Amino acid sequence: MTVEIEVRRARVGDEDALSLVGQATFLETFSGVLDGAAITEHCRAAHSPAQYLRWLGDERSAVWLACAVPGNAPVGYLVVATPDLAAADPVRDLELKRIYLLGRFQGGGLGKKLLRQAVEHAERVGASRLLLGVYAGNHAAIAFYTKRGFKHLADRQFAVGGTAYDDHVMSLELPADRSHESHAAADSTLDPQLTA
Repeated sequence: MTVEIEVRRARVGDEDALSLVGQATFLETFSGVLDGAAITEHCRAAHSPAQYLRWLGDERSAVWLACAVPGNAPVGYLVVATPDLAAADPVRDLELKRIYLLGRFQGGGLGKKLLRQAVEHAERVGASRLLLGVYAGNHAAIAFYTKRGFKHLADRQFAVGGTAYDDHVMSLELPADRSHESHAAADSTLDPQLTA
């Protein structure tokens, strides 16, 4: 069954939907990898509606929400914000905090569409790099980002439930001489489908 997906800028009032998708996808991705109680606690803090409301209210952050049509059930989202990575320049860089999709909606082009939104936004606001942190054991995500030009920049430890896990910090250089339009045209070869 094919489901049409609409992607739009998130706004205040979407924080509960963002929180729900964040918690569901974190649980779906890391069950059997991380301790269950640690996942629950991490989701309660890192995926609380209050956290998403902070990003929605921050002028340097941008959030997009993907919803199934009809019905507008949330199925994924994207957050770009000021970086808190040790390798980052907080003035010139932006961090791709999250691209989260429910498993049923992965593999149909929606992840690529959301990533294009992140890159285009970072270029529009004049960022020099787009950074992200990804669990070192998440080989599918690392391959996804590598295929789209991200390079390994550094390693870090990411704590969940008092246990430290290895993360890769990846970076995509955003050339200053490329306009938003030229990048969007170049990226159109990644996924000719603009809807998932």
